[in-house]
Amino acid sequence: MPRGVFITLEGLDGSGKTTQIKRLAAWLGRRGQEAVMLRQPGGTPTGDRIREILLDARSTRLDPMTEAVLMFAARAQAIAEVIQPALDAGKFVVCDRFTDSTEAYQGGGRQLGSAVVLDLHRLICAGLQPDLTLLLLPSFEVSLARARHRNIRVEAETGTNEGRFETEHDAFFRRVWEKYHEIAAREPARVVLIEGDLTIDEVHEQIVEAVAERLLAKV
Repeated sequence: MPRGVFITLEGLDGSGKTTQIKRLAAWLGRRGQEAVMLRQPGGTPTGDRIREILLDARSTRLDPMTEAVLMFAARAQAIAEVIQPALDAGKFVVCDRFTDSTEAYQGGGRQLGSAVVLDLHRLICAGLQPDLTLLLLPSFEVSLARARHRNIRVEAETGTNEGRFETEHDAFFRRVWEKYHEIAAREPARVVLIEGDLTIDEVHEQIVEAVAERLLAKV
């Protein structure tokens, strides 16, 4: 059986990844392609418990390396339990974040640097790379405002505060933003940059165009 296809969506929180993943999965389904959706960190019972630690606003004073290693612990479990089995079964896997996020947030934002993150990726993920990464980068100000507003709404609705990262200063997110651009410039064959304050439909159109052009013709 041919190997499945691994697609990731990346970007700052508030960039619209969740909405676009659902629309992409539906679009693939209409074309007869079964898509497995998951998020990082998370996607498994163990990964979801790690996610609670990483994103909970009460998790204070986490060392940057601790943070990075926890991200990879959740990722390793997701690969073993969900991603690799789905790929082996010939399915599409559509994942909200992967190692690019760790490179951007911990490598860039926390200033660990790219080298340590990529070394961890090679060791823990056995070098597994997405076939296509869709990097959504609305304007910096719009993304940050959306993320902070969303966390306030979610906390009011659920009592859960996953806004630990959104308490960071703008300089932190500027470093994340710049690292994402660096990744896109470094790996143009894998990363499709979808930039600007576009509508949901406009972003979806660019996503399905990239998927159709780069992947569906090969399936």
